[in-house]
Amino acid sequence: MILAAARVTVSGRVQGVGFRYFVYQSARSKGLTGTVRNLIDGKVEVIVQGERTPVDDLIAELKMGPPAARVEEVDIAWFDVLPDKNDFQII
Repeated sequence: MILAAARVTVSGRVQGVGFRYFVYQSARSKGLTGTVRNLIDGKVEVIVQGERTPVDDLIAELKMGPPAARVEEVDIAWFDVLPDKNDFQII
């Protein structure tokens, strides 16, 4: 099993359109851990970790977003997997 962790910043029309809940549901269904939150600059930040394939699948979904969103840019920064993360939360 290959583990991966990433900080993904999504910009566009991504606040006030159900984006965080969309990410939460998708990440939980894939067994991923981490957080999703709105940033003050209008972007959404996703910190995610888990098995590499589901992480990649989530990132692909972030590029589309929920129906009301308009994703313009997705920035990905990979980092080392953090121990003791066991759930996914909206913060």
